[in-house]
Amino acid sequence: MNDISTPASAPDNKQMTAAELRRAFTDFFAKRDHQLIPSASLIPHDQSLLFVNSGMVPFIPFFTGSEKPGHPRAVSVQKCVRAGGKHNDLDEVGRTSRHLTFFEMLGNFSFGDYFKEQAIPQAWEFFTEVLGLDPERLWVTVHTSDDEAEQIWANTVGIPLERIQRLGDDNWWRMADTGPNGPSSEIFWDKGEKYGPEGGPANPEADERYVEIWNLVFMQFETDENGNSEPLPKPSIDTGAGLERILMVLQGKDSVFDIDEMSKLIERASEITGYEIGADENSDLALRVLAEHARTMAFLISDGVFPSNEDRGYVLRRIMRRAIRFAYLLGVNDLVTPSLVDTVVQIMSEDYPQLTASHELIRNTVEREETQFRRTLANGLKILDEQLAKIDDGGELPGSVAFLLHDTYGFPYEVTEEVVQERGYSLDRGGFESDMAEQRERAKAARKGAVQAADHDQVQSLVDGGDLTEFVGREELTDVEATIQFVTGIGTDTVSIFLDRSPFYAESGGQVGDTGTITTDTGTATVQDTVYAVPGVQRHLVDITNGQIVSGQNAVVSIDTERRDSIRRNHTGTHILHWALREVLGDHVQQQGSMVSPDRLRFDFSHFDPVTPEQIAAIEDMVNAELLGNTAVNHPEVTKAEAEKMGAIAFFGDKYGDMVRVLDAGPSLEFCGGTHVSALGEIGLLKVISEGSIGSNLRRVEAVTGSGAIGLLRHEQQAVADAADALNVPVGDMLDGLAKRLVEIKVLRAEVSELRGQLAAGQAGDLASEAVNGVVVARVDGISRDELKDLAVALRDQEGIRAAVLGGAPSGGGAALVAAVASDSGLHAGELIVDGSKCIKGGGGKAPDLAMAGGKDPDGLDEALALARSAAGLA
Repeated sequence: MNDISTPASAPDNKQMTAAELRRAFTDFFAKRDHQLIPSASLIPHDQSLLFVNSGMVPFIPFFTGSEKPGHPRAVSVQKCVRAGGKHNDLDEVGRTSRHLTFFEMLGNFSFGDYFKEQAIPQAWEFFTEVLGLDPERLWVTVHTSDDEAEQIWANTVGIPLERIQRLGDDNWWRMADTGPNGPSSEIFWDKGEKYGPEGGPANPEADERYVEIWNLVFMQFETDENGNSEPLPKPSIDTGAGLERILMVLQGKDSVFDIDEMSKLIERASEITGYEIGADENSDLALRVLAEHARTMAFLISDGVFPSNEDRGYVLRRIMRRAIRFAYLLGVNDLVTPSLVDTVVQIMSEDYPQLTASHELIRNTVEREETQFRRTLANGLKILDEQLAKIDDGGELPGSVAFLLHDTYGFPYEVTEEVVQERGYSLDRGGFESDMAEQRERAKAARKGAVQAADHDQVQSLVDGGDLTEFVGREELTDVEATIQFVTGIGTDTVSIFLDRSPFYAESGGQVGDTGTITTDTGTATVQDTVYAVPGVQRHLVDITNGQIVSGQNAVVSIDTERRDSIRRNHTGTHILHWALREVLGDHVQQQGSMVSPDRLRFDFSHFDPVTPEQIAAIEDMVNAELLGNTAVNHPEVTKAEAEKMGAIAFFGDKYGDMVRVLDAGPSLEFCGGTHVSALGEIGLLKVISEGSIGSNLRRVEAVTGSGAIGLLRHEQQAVADAADALNVPVGDMLDGLAKRLVEIKVLRAEVSELRGQLAAGQAGDLASEAVNGVVVARVDGISRDELKDLAVALRDQEGIRAAVLGGAPSGGGAALVAAVASDSGLHAGELIVDGSKCIKGGGGKAPDLAMAGGKDPDGLDEALALARSAAGLA
């Protein structure tokens, strides 16, 4: 047996590189009739996953049976990322010898072909004969129930039983609560006594000594929704061996950061930062983070992930910002990520040629992100340092500070948290989350606010240069060609795109902004709203849903035409409604505000009385008569003087320049720069849905048009039909049927009241026997408040009873107290229960003869009744 008391030594082929290991693995299995499958993208087809996080993810459809493989055996070297979601190693990277966000998984797979009897010996052969690993330093684990795997390891392979250990859940793999699952067997490398105690992988204190380097999963069961498991007709094999961990063993290194490809990246990070590895613990951590994260960011961007505030893009942004922050804290003023990703491409492009193809994209992306984030870091860290200086050592940073940094300065919470922890402080996460919740409530209004300071200079440059947005949305709606002037807010919750020409209507005059899409060769943005940054310059508020969009790109722009059509109907309808209001209510009606959206219109106006149902009907009739007339609508642009000469009415809240648009729609002639129908008949039908007061002499009316009106009528028609069905009468007879039901209900209620009185009288006779000095104080649970009151009155009316105080927990919840006293009792009903009502956390009546109190705490009833006894002189 070899001496393993010394540091981990490499096998004879210790010079094997990462590239050589990839080929050795794939060649070994290709010779054994495995189809070589190139690495899949890091973006999985399974939308429940952020990233491909293991070698088997691309083969899930084969294992579940939803697709048939082209070959029953496969081998791959799969690039993987574990950062974010369930598999998140980000915060450990650089601090341990084995954690990575990006790694490569070597795997061989059998889709119902061979099973344990072949998978186990193959793994052993590759490790011991191809790689030359010392068999006496290899340990294996199997599941506690897997006798078969243990026997193969012991009898076929020849591993001594003392190096085969049985584990529980750690050696059982399942994709989900249902579906394929089965035991697994893991192979471990013993690094030697220097790295921990003996005892094998099962010893939890020996985690650093025994390193897992291959996991063999035996998919042999199918579990249904009831938790029942049945053997699979064709068991399968899924194995995963971490390339970086195997290289640690082959090259005799203690850490994945010392293997060939990673050490080159650390060397490059050292050159960029000016810090040598081994000089200082903090700088070593930074160099490891820079090297590791460089691989992750390069591969993610190459596969189409770009920094953003959502999903995969957010994880990438966190990774990039973590690396940038470490460089910044080292005092490195120059950009570091471009040079690092250059080195990644140089080192790894032979095995991953797509890195070369996307090299320029990778470099430009990290350069822009780092440039922007360095500005954010400088401001944020200065403020954070000032705040920490005010706190005692080991104290807590208020969540409000973290929120200020996040909300005002764009400084990520995760960075604040990490800095605070490294300095030995704690952070009030609850306070931060509370402030975030309040901020979300303000988000919609905030995103429509004034031009942000961050892009004020850029917006002003457009104004100064006369480069205002050309609005083409009256003639062109879809597939409009435009140029991206600039993009702002990347890295914040509000990303804005500015175009030289746009079909999007910017919110103004009560009409909401358009939505739609902006597409370039490198990305797609969903336009969530359109507003004016300053007059004449449109701000398109967007979510970048794919790729990236940068200044100077050509774009294809389309609005949501169906939404625009609904807005147009409602907007022109608002003008006709305004006319009808003035006709019916009088010329004193003046518009005081409006809102035109796709689903409804709202019109605020001056008027001193509620609008009666008869007036509403008259207004609707006048409006719909105009719509049925289908008069053509004209919307010319004229001088303001010409518009005033035409007699056009100015709409509330709009600002007008020398040139204005006038809406000529049937009887309505008004200033309006919004979007409108070409003929009144396009509006369809207008139906008022509400009218009410919003202030002194101010009224608000809301209405729907077109398909919205049809939907409303259909809903109300269905409600009437359902009501008729409930009454068991035809729709035409519903009012008569309802009247009959109301009479029946009235009769039944009278009967119930009579029966309750009889019941109360019977119960009262029983309770009267408990009277003390003519007073009954008792608890009666499970009956309603009204029944409790009836019982107290009936009890009071019993011969010899001066007063009755009852308490109970009604069936509907809460608590109730009732006091009923005779007129000659000398007692006051309200005073009997006033103190007790506080015990049940309530209050109630103070009448002298009959008082009732309600509360929400039935646990206080007994104490309340005791106080009533005292008030009645019984205690």
